[in-house]
Amino acid sequence: MVLEWDYFAKDTVGKQIARSADSISANIAEGFGRFHYKENKNFCYFSGGSLIETKGGLNKCKLRNLITQDKYKELLKELETIHHKLNIYIKYIGKKIVEQPSND
Repeated sequence: MVLEWDYFAKDTVGKQIARSADSISANIAEGFGRFHYKENKNFCYFSGGSLIETKGGLNKCKLRNLITQDKYKELLKELETIHHKLNIYIKYIGKKIVEQPSND
């Protein structure tokens, strides 16, 4: 959707929303590749921060009339679903941290 915007919109909110949205999955992937559950959980928290940043960017897009109200609602619903699933995954990781033997 960003590719259709004028240069200024692409260069400001467009680049930022693309980066923050990309960062959601990138942090989940990086955390999954870590050896320890605590590191994985930390990267999931980073992912959650990027998710909230993306929601904020979507709000800016709506306020600047770069996307329709319907598109905003659609994308926000997708982000809320991802956020819910991410929180479930974080809870799962928390249980694994308790089960993981300590190396002390």
